[in-house]
Amino acid sequence: MKIIILSRRGSFYSTRRLRDAAKVLGHEVKVLDPLRCVLILEHGRQRVLYGGREVKGVDVVIPRIGTFGTEYGISVVHQFELMGVPVVNDHLAIARAKDKLGCLQILASRALPVPPTVLTRYPRKLHDALRHLGGTPVVLKLLRGTQGTGVVLAESATGVESVLDAIWSLGEDIMIQKFIRESKGKDLRILVIGGEVVGAMRRTAREGEFRSNIHRGGTGTMVEPTPTLARLAIDATRIVGLDVAGVDLLESDEGPLLLEVNASPGFQGLEEATSIDVATRMIEYAVKMAAERGRARTASARTREA
Repeated sequence: MKIIILSRRGSFYSTRRLRDAAKVLGHEVKVLDPLRCVLILEHGRQRVLYGGREVKGVDVVIPRIGTFGTEYGISVVHQFELMGVPVVNDHLAIARAKDKLGCLQILASRALPVPPTVLTRYPRKLHDALRHLGGTPVVLKLLRGTQGTGVVLAESATGVESVLDAIWSLGEDIMIQKFIRESKGKDLRILVIGGEVVGAMRRTAREGEFRSNIHRGGTGTMVEPTPTLARLAIDATRIVGLDVAGVDLLESDEGPLLLEVNASPGFQGLEEATSIDVATRMIEYAVKMAAERGRARTASARTREA
């Protein structure tokens, strides 16, 4: 099969691993920077140009859409969908996952457990908002952040006000979440592919840091998720509409809480912690999905002819 990986850089660990795994399995694979893709929209026809040439004959696309140029990257994914190319994580699901507040709203509306969260632009009622969260400390999160960036632990109401004033002055919004003391510096990452849990790890922050992200110096340890945790990760992935997702959870005294559902999860830490060949599992899923879509199209065409 001809596989396209949409990624800003072929040197990124996850992108490189996916490319190498595809080659080992005998597939043709190319890495395209989504921001260098040119989208051509014509009556009844859509095309993608790359390096001045039309991208043709693609069997499946694996998007790796980051925080830079997200909207353009999602448009590229949508263009391939309109061209009839199977995509691992469609553009609507990626957009839902990238909208951190909107994603939590969807999960909470489906009765899935999330940390108590407040979004406000009304500074005079800030103390009321903090009371809803049980007071300080609280965690402040930019709506557009990744790998732990844009996440601040505010120890006091004054600290919260200072951060919010700075963020609001830039025209940005920020979530205020209850600080789960018992999980400080720890969380769980569960990887879901095709409705199945592939692997999981507990991430622990480095000393003096409350963010457990691997890119922030955290370490990962393999864990076997309980049936409850596995079901929660699978349900969250399904509700957001993703085929592949990295689901982040906190373990609280009152049970697990969903933090985030990632549409383009990095998996270096998970592979190192678990020795699971995540890249090969992703490629195998993409190929299976493309083959099933191809058989469905063939069957549909035969039905129309009959």
